[in-house]
Amino acid sequence: MDISVVIPLYNEEESLPELYEWIERVMEENDYSFEVIFISDGSTDKSWPIIEGLASKSAYEHGGRPTVKGIKFRRNYGKSPALFCGFKEAKGDVVITMDADLQDSPDEIPGLYKMIMEDGYDLVSGYKQKRYDPLSKTIPTKLFNATARKISGIKNLHDFNCGLKAYRKEVVKNIEVYGEMHRYIPYLAKNAGFDKIGEKVVHHQARKYGSSKFMGLNRFVNGYLDLLTLWFLSTFGKKPMHVFGFLGTIMFLIGFISVVGLGIDKIWCLTHGIQQRLITTSPWFYISLTTMLIGTQLFLAGFIGDLISRSSQNRNDYQIDKTLNL
Repeated sequence: MDISVVIPLYNEEESLPELYEWIERVMEENDYSFEVIFISDGSTDKSWPIIEGLASKSAYEHGGRPTVKGIKFRRNYGKSPALFCGFKEAKGDVVITMDADLQDSPDEIPGLYKMIMEDGYDLVSGYKQKRYDPLSKTIPTKLFNATARKISGIKNLHDFNCGLKAYRKEVVKNIEVYGEMHRYIPYLAKNAGFDKIGEKVVHHQARKYGSSKFMGLNRFVNGYLDLLTLWFLSTFGKKPMHVFGFLGTIMFLIGFISVVGLGIDKIWCLTHGIQQRLITTSPWFYISLTTMLIGTQLFLAGFIGDLISRSSQNRNDYQIDKTLNL
């Protein structure tokens, strides 16, 4: 199969028929074999019945081989879990992701496909150079992307969070998208050894139906927190002892040397007949003791972290209510 199109969605009933018809038209014009995997992320509208209808229609039109497939979550988990499950089921040589709100243009699919198959990229990210979003969304996005470029070291990407991306099949089968890490899939791919990452300027359309589901200050704040988490995990995730053990050792040594200094000062005063307060009345004694305790705790945290390093077995355990043609 040439292309798998993975589309996570939440309450997008108005746009789904138009989106699928557009994708189907582009695929047939370019003679691509394809599948479209819709992942309903706990939608409460009529999105799933519409997906079922599209699946039945595609099966009839393609001789019993449906091009529409679906996954329905029992509740809302988020975009990253939806992508994770979609990637798991994708069969195409090239996997393309896009949003379901018609702001991403399926006409970009042939160009993205060629950059993967002919130009040799592992991943191609869309760049919405001209956006139709409000300033409350575009300004934080620019700040976020500048920070992401700096931390990830991927200097040629201008829009990490663009939903329109293309991947070589091997990429999506070898990365783990969890939590809210969908914003950093290029960074995840780079850490997995897929460093041929390109960018394509894509057309961004104004939203036709409904309103954005991803607005608000928490999106901006969480984006930075997730980026720091990913940086830490990619740098120290397999070796937490290297950071916690190092910091703990330094703090313990500082505290220990300070206590020894207080002891030497006390002994010197006693041997020379100089009257001095008890060590325990000095604030420096308690500061030194606290530093030693914190250092010990950090060291133990690093040791325990080494033992349980990213070993959660339930990280990507999602309750799927129904599936279609999978």
